[in-house]
Amino acid sequence: MPSRTPRQPAAESGPDRADIDAGLSDELAAVVSGARRRALRDGDRQIDTAHLLHSLLESDPEVRAAFDSDPQVARLLGYLVQRSIGYGLRWQGTVEDSRAVPRVAEEGWSPAAADAMEEAGERAVLRGDARARGADLLAAVVADPRSRAVEVLGRAGVDAGALLVRIENGVETAAEARAEIGVDVGVEDYVSGGGPGD
Repeated sequence: MPSRTPRQPAAESGPDRADIDAGLSDELAAVVSGARRRALRDGDRQIDTAHLLHSLLESDPEVRAAFDSDPQVARLLGYLVQRSIGYGLRWQGTVEDSRAVPRVAEEGWSPAAADAMEEAGERAVLRGDARARGADLLAAVVADPRSRAVEVLGRAGVDAGALLVRIENGVETAAEARAEIGVDVGVEDYVSGGGPGD
């Protein structure tokens, strides 16, 4: 007899959620929480790489510092906030999987997003850190050329390859330099829901 218990949204709960969350820094845990809320709000069954990118940009100054300029970040956020009413509509009901052979992801995560979370942890270990940071996750997301996040980057005019090189060359130095001149001023307007026109 079929269960009468309502199925919980995948983006809200899942058997592997604790495993993924366990290896995160406090900062990255907040990013994942934000991505999960955005997925639920958009009515998506899974957190995908575009959700992760959006949450990273909203909450992590080190991630924003990896981009060329504040106008570039603002334009990117402008595209991301239009997901539920624009380009992202065609993603509804589909699974983000950049692999040649589709596979089943952890409940609540697209295969590409789950892979990015795993790679972020691996990057942290190689760096000698026990927990991944936002820059680790950004690098993992950008390294997948077929991810939804890379598609959005392209729409916003961001060269994903060049971005990855900047991340690999040291986001910390860029973050410190940009913080000194206050280049993050104005980005919050886009984080709160505004954005440029196409």
